[in-house]
Amino acid sequence: MEKIVFDSGVRSYKINGGGLLRFNPGDPNVYARFMEAGEKLDGVEKSLVEEAKALKEGDSTAVVHLLQKADREMKQILGWIFGQENDFDKILSGVNLLAVAENGERVVTNLLNALQPVLVEGAERCAREKITAAVNKAKQRRGETV
Repeated sequence: MEKIVFDSGVRSYKINGGGLLRFNPGDPNVYARFMEAGEKLDGVEKSLVEEAKALKEGDSTAVVHLLQKADREMKQILGWIFGQENDFDKILSGVNLLAVAENGERVVTNLLNALQPVLVEGAERCAREKITAAVNKAKQRRGETV
């Protein structure tokens, strides 16, 4: 079997000393999905709240099941953003994304806040490179030295 190897821009990030998250931070598609994900994640939370309202008071088992279901749905959304090869259950060592962290925020909020600067920097770098390439191409058409 022959191999083709090239730089796809994919980087690996060790998350909280545990699992590896792999994606290309400069991929505009990843950035676009990340920006769209807020609505999707909010939809999961709204569904959770609505379903929880229908439960009998004190039914903690049913609440736990709803939280597990919402966690699975949120991890599927994260897989959609960053690629299905990223298993967020493994990456987060089985932690539920709706769990509350030491800082009082939900785990999903902390994760997204930690990833946002990486994605913004990658998107900005991609945009700068596209702009530079377009400027150089325009200069070449005008016969200017690049």
